[in-house]
Amino acid sequence: MPELVLWDIDHALMATRGLGGELWGEAFEQVTGVALREQASVTGSTERVILRETARLHDVEYDEELFTRFAGALGDVHVRRAAEMRARGHALPGAGAVLAALADQGVRQSVVTGNVRQAAEVKLSVFGLDASLRLDYGAYGEDGEGRPELLRAALKRADVPPHSAVFLGDTPADVAGGREAGVRVVAVATGRTPANDLRAAGAHLVLKGLPDTDKVLAAIGA
Repeated sequence: MPELVLWDIDHALMATRGLGGELWGEAFEQVTGVALREQASVTGSTERVILRETARLHDVEYDEELFTRFAGALGDVHVRRAAEMRARGHALPGAGAVLAALADQGVRQSVVTGNVRQAAEVKLSVFGLDASLRLDYGAYGEDGEGRPELLRAALKRADVPPHSAVFLGDTPADVAGGREAGVRVVAVATGRTPANDLRAAGAHLVLKGLPDTDKVLAAIGA
């Protein structure tokens, strides 16, 4: 087994069934005073990039102060609507069992996600996925713009070399980021990207999902 397993969150461990977009729009309007008409592409991106590009679409000036206020607002709205998230969303089948099985084997785990940290913590807590994760090792939307940068931040925090870590994500951006950071990538075809596209992006292994714990553990430890 690797020393460290890093997980993407959205569509890799859970699905929020559209609520995430609603919360994002609420936070955007709160900090800009402008109703969200169109959101920039979110697949495999980070909140900083999404906010910057969405602000441009609405002729709103972007700076780091705006991102800081937005990150706070987005975290707060996740806290306020956590019960709604629990009712509408769900952990992906098998996610909790895989996390627990890795923890039982003494494998350190955390997350690498474009979500801001407070939002990530709420999501993981809501679906009971946080108990097996060391969130202090993770990297979040506040830590950079791209997956390679975030992965390097998580590796540094955990004091683990790239070749001793595995990253599980569901997008070509996750695959590309893992490869650039020197981390082996096990892709999960549980999001919007088909398995063949994840293979074409360069994933070392591709899983259809997480229900078969033994199969997932074998892929992680391959």
